[in-house]
Amino acid sequence: MNANETGRYGFTIVVPVYNEQENLGRLAERLAGYLPQCSRKACVLLVDDGSTDGSAEEIRRICAERPDFYYVAFARNRGLTAALKAGFDRCCSPLVGYIDADLQTAPEDFERLLAEIDGTDLVIGIRTGRQDSLSKKLQSRIANGWRRMMTGDGAVDTGCPLKVFRTEVARQLPMFRGMHRFFPALVQLREGGSYRQVAVRAFPRTAGKSKYHLWNRLWAPFIDCFAYRWMKKRYTEYTVADENLAEE
Repeated sequence: MNANETGRYGFTIVVPVYNEQENLGRLAERLAGYLPQCSRKACVLLVDDGSTDGSAEEIRRICAERPDFYYVAFARNRGLTAALKAGFDRCCSPLVGYIDADLQTAPEDFERLLAEIDGTDLVIGIRTGRQDSLSKKLQSRIANGWRRMMTGDGAVDTGCPLKVFRTEVARQLPMFRGMHRFFPALVQLREGGSYRQVAVRAFPRTAGKSKYHLWNRLWAPFIDCFAYRWMKKRYTEYTVADENLAEE
């Protein structure tokens, strides 16, 4: 990846956006308020996933008005995993984070994750104080339990939309549709790969509509576990012992 503006920072916050026009103003204010407080020099990279509600225009306005805000816009909707991959691929800072546009987690809690990133590849949040409905909690519990059994990753809450990666690791992860649910397991595929978990706050959505329902909260993760198991058996990696190639 050629260097871009994010290379001037130590930390890039990737925000996938799909039809979140009602949330974008508040999102921009919260992130702009957090950046000066961040323990690393940080910027925001908004990835518009082919929105159809005016989010793309709002994103361009936000980035034109605020320093340290950048964007990537898809030609059409490709899904959360693709949006994250685009953010990781374009990130040139040493660290890259992820937060959802609905602000059901707090940007300020990135500090809890950044404090733990040294010596590991990934830090993920565990949401506390969630105010979900009983059916949503049950679906999440079943999906997380099934995933842990199938992958052995030990992760409590892979659906938490607050994560920090070492950028070089994030770029190397095999990314297929739905694989955003398996970041801890994918990190563990690497030789010596590791991750940590940190408690973060959770808040109810106050605007816009959730993109999650029974299919993508329960049935899709159920099926994707088999895709991960197939990939795990065929994953290849190597360690170079010696070479005479000089870097330019």
